[in-house]
Amino acid sequence: MRISEKLQSHRSKSTKPTFSFEYFVPKTTQGVQNLYDRMDRMYQSTLPQFIDITWNAGGGVLSQLTTDLVETSQSVLGLETCMHLTCTNMPVSQIDDALESARLSGCQNILALRGDPPVNQDSWKPVEGGFQYAKDLVKYIRDRYGDYFDIGVAGYPEGHPETVGNDDTLLDHLKEKVDAGANFIITQMFYDGDLFIKWCQRVRAKGIDVPLIPGIMPITTYAAFLRRANWCDVHIPQEYFDKLDPIRDDDQLVREVGTDLVISLCRKLLDSGYVSHLHIYTMNLEKAPQMILDRMELLPKHDEPLDNHLAILPWRKSLNPQRRNEEVRPIFWQRRPYSYVARTSQWSVDEFPNGRFGDSSSPAFGDLDLCGASLIRQSGKRSLELWSTPSSMQDIAQLVINYLSGGLQYLPWSDTPLNHEVDDILPELVSLNQKLIVTVNSQPQLNGVKSSHPVHGWGPRDGYVYQKMYLEFLLPKEKLPKLHDYLVNDVMLTYFAVDHDGNLTTNHHDGTKANAVTWGVFPGREVLQPTIVEKVSFLAWKEEFYHICEEWKLNFINNNCDQSVKLLQHLIDDYVLVNIVDNDFISPENRIFNLLSSI
Repeated sequence: MRISEKLQSHRSKSTKPTFSFEYFVPKTTQGVQNLYDRMDRMYQSTLPQFIDITWNAGGGVLSQLTTDLVETSQSVLGLETCMHLTCTNMPVSQIDDALESARLSGCQNILALRGDPPVNQDSWKPVEGGFQYAKDLVKYIRDRYGDYFDIGVAGYPEGHPETVGNDDTLLDHLKEKVDAGANFIITQMFYDGDLFIKWCQRVRAKGIDVPLIPGIMPITTYAAFLRRANWCDVHIPQEYFDKLDPIRDDDQLVREVGTDLVISLCRKLLDSGYVSHLHIYTMNLEKAPQMILDRMELLPKHDEPLDNHLAILPWRKSLNPQRRNEEVRPIFWQRRPYSYVARTSQWSVDEFPNGRFGDSSSPAFGDLDLCGASLIRQSGKRSLELWSTPSSMQDIAQLVINYLSGGLQYLPWSDTPLNHEVDDILPELVSLNQKLIVTVNSQPQLNGVKSSHPVHGWGPRDGYVYQKMYLEFLLPKEKLPKLHDYLVNDVMLTYFAVDHDGNLTTNHHDGTKANAVTWGVFPGREVLQPTIVEKVSFLAWKEEFYHICEEWKLNFINNNCDQSVKLLQHLIDDYVLVNIVDNDFISPENRIFNLLSSI
């Protein structure tokens, strides 16, 4: 959705100020993974109107990474995203590639900038075949894509180094950018609210009527505060020095006092009438922006309705237009949304399940290489730091227990931290792992829980949600015959079990049909069944799971961890991957755990 339309829609419903976050491109693969996790957490806890991602000055690999980040945030995380795009070292061909990548991912928002000179270059010069000014880039985007993109441009409330003493010329340039097709203005950081308000008055007097969005820079440490202010050449009011200089060596106190100063600035801007939205430069940090929003009482409350794409399903819906029909997902990728989206990225818009999921509507899943170079989304070094060098199944089970209890945020097969949904069955999960039945994925039973429930709720208001108990786990092969004997004629406990070689055992009489394990009933709507268990997708997940184990083993080989190598090979050779669904979602009896405890 276009930013200007989104902000206008909010203002028609509420007077509450809105906000957004800016992130920059990390320089390492692990940094990218950490940023995805941070973006996701911050979005869930704060619900910004949008996020934006900077463009790396100078082009090159990190510029390509910008488009990758935008695609992932739109397609996997379901976040409304704005992509920075600069003219620096960017011929038209590369600009075309970036714009088309953004369009295909569903991104409808571009912040069009001239950009800073590349490193080691004193002055800014256009690249051959590129653009001289941001207004040229704006006009090019508008001419090529019409109204598809919302285009933002930069504003400089305290002037620009290249137009010192000539603020009228700078405003003329801003007007030219808006006249060329810009829809909103995001400003450079500043700390002097009075100067900003005077600038707003001059902007409006110039006939510029698009939204003015102030760029807000949190204060985290004294050194960073001075460095960023000096780098942007912004005026620092004396009050800031008076309050921060005496405590400059106490980072925690600087952040507390600095947050109060920034909040005072934000309130002045909002009270001015020129501003209704704050754009926070996060510097890829989490705590400082959240402190500002919390103290300003801008964080969402439990009873506030969420945006439709957040509320309608228990998993956040992708904003990629190719996936607009997707309303059903297999539960196996519940903790691995990145690989699921990658493996289904080649499906056509008509192939995504819309209310049903079965062989007739489920094409073959993509190859594993669609998920990238590695299926474990942690670097080799980080993997060792997180999971050490297990030498027994007890060690692996303990890793899972640590994950269940919140001591670990990730496992090799779980890319996302666990939420509180597991609390209802936590003792049973811990007990199974202590018995060396290593759990992989689970969900508790629900019978008519209100859709507004803070943990289990999803979907439109005034509805009810339901879940069948589901458990996925690793079981020693020698115990599989006993499990099958227990379940072969059971119609309520249905299961699939598969080993590394693809040998499938099941008690499903018709394993080709999907089994809905989550559904919701809402006023005036068909029943939604967004999460299912199904054979084709389980076999695809099995390939991925054992491939993850192979990659984990390879990391141990590379680090000469012989005992861990033997252990992972033992897991691959001698364990089966099993899922069980308890189709009786009403009975209080915990049949799955009772059964496994007896095996």
